[in-house]
Amino acid sequence: MTLAATFLGGARSRLLPASVPFAFFAAAVVFHLLAWLALFAGADEVATFSGGFGLPLAAIHLLTLGTFAMTAMGAAFQLLPVATRQPLHSVWPTRLAFWLLVPGVPLLAFGMTTGAPAPLWAGAIGATAGLATAGAVIADNLRRARDMPVVAAHGWIAIAALIGLTAAGIALIADFRGGFLADHQAVALAHVIVAAYGFMGFLVLGFSHILLPMFALSPLPPVRPAWWSYGLAVAALLIATAAAVTADAHLLAAAALLGLAAVALHLWLMAWIVRKRLRKRLDLSLRVMHLAWILLPAGPLIGLMLATGIAVPGGATLFGFLLLGGWLLTFLTGVLQRIMPFLASMHTAKLAGKAPLVSELTAVGPLRIHAVCHAAALAVISAGIGLDQTTAIRAGAASGIAGALAFGWFAVRIVLRLRRAQAL
Repeated sequence: MTLAATFLGGARSRLLPASVPFAFFAAAVVFHLLAWLALFAGADEVATFSGGFGLPLAAIHLLTLGTFAMTAMGAAFQLLPVATRQPLHSVWPTRLAFWLLVPGVPLLAFGMTTGAPAPLWAGAIGATAGLATAGAVIADNLRRARDMPVVAAHGWIAIAALIGLTAAGIALIADFRGGFLADHQAVALAHVIVAAYGFMGFLVLGFSHILLPMFALSPLPPVRPAWWSYGLAVAALLIATAAAVTADAHLLAAAALLGLAAVALHLWLMAWIVRKRLRKRLDLSLRVMHLAWILLPAGPLIGLMLATGIAVPGGATLFGFLLLGGWLLTFLTGVLQRIMPFLASMHTAKLAGKAPLVSELTAVGPLRIHAVCHAAALAVISAGIGLDQTTAIRAGAASGIAGALAFGWFAVRIVLRLRRAQAL
């Protein structure tokens, strides 16, 4: 039996109110647009960005805390109870996490743009409390999960990374005024690694074992290679974090090599799932995920080149952009464009008695516009960073804005259809 059949067999009894996952997904779509707008406005600071207050820092956190975290929470709150067959004890903590993050993220972004301490700390406290609440909900579900040990193991690393990234983030904010950290840049790099690879990365790697089989109508991937990939990824994360803190190039090179090995195994597992699929036609969401998989090795490859002294135009900035805007954003927009109509179909069936096809809820035109604009943005901004050309970075960000608007229209159509069903 495929995971999709299992999901459909038990999902309706464990569906959360539609307002829970769709609130998180809607917020993710809005923050997606805001991140591109911030990048457009701060394009002249991007190529040389190495930390510090300004629009690039705000754009990074609108993306990571706004789009990434919101997408991950909406998916985790709904999918984990179904996949693990363990319902949430209560819905109210998910709503609390949402209402802490929604004002916290823009306040934090404003504080990071201006350096004003009041919004900076208010946003940091709100975002941290929201992440902690969501982490507690996910941890409780993982604690009771028994049927999906590989997914649960990835989830526990993500929870541990969440604790580390929030502690480092608070320390970095305090250090802007107090100056107590011995090496602010080293802690900032460790924060990026733990947040992107540890928290979001392990959530993406782990949830891929649920999402891709469900989307492609495939069996679960082989367990032994999945454990090997997990082990290599954990080792790479730990060594990379140590390398960042100690500024040790040899450790960084070792972490990059381990990371590439973990990536190779993960991509083999994803290819195995795709080969075994019952759904023979690859829809646009899976093609977008394919682009994300192509971009996944770029991070450890650039890290390896930097660690071994090979010159990379744009260096660390290009690494960060391809990690966040390339792999993670591309993959998560692929997930959103599939999971939103899928859940809307199930909720509509529950309300109206007849489920519309997922294809009927999917506006393909806006998604095609988004895919083209997103790919163009990645290519043009990468070139702009490498060549230190503000005009190219701003043009790429404009393409990203256009893609985000198209993606927003796709999401609005789904929400309006769901609201009509709720009014029946």
